[in-house]
Amino acid sequence: MSCNTVSRRGLSWEGQLGPVPNTPLSPQQLDGLVRVKSDLIGKGSYGRRWNRPMQPRYITIHSTQNYTGDAYAHAKALKRGALRGGVCGYLCWHFTVQDDVVIQHIPTNERGEHADFDGPGNRYSIGIEMCEHKGNDLAKTIDRTAELTASLMYHHQIPLQNVVPHYHWPRAGYKTPNKDCPHFLLEDGKPGATWNWFKSRVQRHYLRIQENAPPPPQLASIREGGDPAPAVPAPTTALTLAQANGTSDEQRRATNR
Repeated sequence: MSCNTVSRRGLSWEGQLGPVPNTPLSPQQLDGLVRVKSDLIGKGSYGRRWNRPMQPRYITIHSTQNYTGDAYAHAKALKRGALRGGVCGYLCWHFTVQDDVVIQHIPTNERGEHADFDGPGNRYSIGIEMCEHKGNDLAKTIDRTAELTASLMYHHQIPLQNVVPHYHWPRAGYKTPNKDCPHFLLEDGKPGATWNWFKSRVQRHYLRIQENAPPPPQLASIREGGDPAPAVPAPTTALTLAQANGTSDEQRRATNR
């Protein structure tokens, strides 16, 4: 993508991150860069209280709009059922990303509650939340999200055109149905140059994957509902008590699901 079609934010992040290398990677090598840690919500509880299989067709990108909670804190809150909302009564999404790690909360063949209530965004898309807490490197978070997205595209045969922002899924009954999310990748609340830059970075990571390489069986097992890996360490940045009880920033977000 030429520089004159990229926003100032995109150019700034590109300068910080550097270009995506051209060196080919196997799917296993890309997954190693992504660093997915499994800390699944218990099957049959909270956001996984119902058995709702899903064949993913889309990948939906979000921002947490939570400036105190890191990926570990969000994992803890989801496992406690602290975030209320959605059709099943509890919010849940598939992955939370911060600058140095990705935490998985539900298998990618199960439906989440992160986009548009009972609409196609929840019924057919993998939800990824990007952290915004103090001390988190946003550029690295965005790039790790791009790597994760490229990996998911490969494993689930999802085309780039089906990588969408939360904005893509209108919420019925809202005065402003299309949410400004992920807000730092949108222009005036809508996809534009910065979103195009993000998708170009996803595509560049995807093009590094060697064709005809077999998917990594261990990671595929976790993503598709196999036995979870050992629990991740305790959170390094805790949600506030109000947030843990579904109020403050997270409660406001719950009303938008």
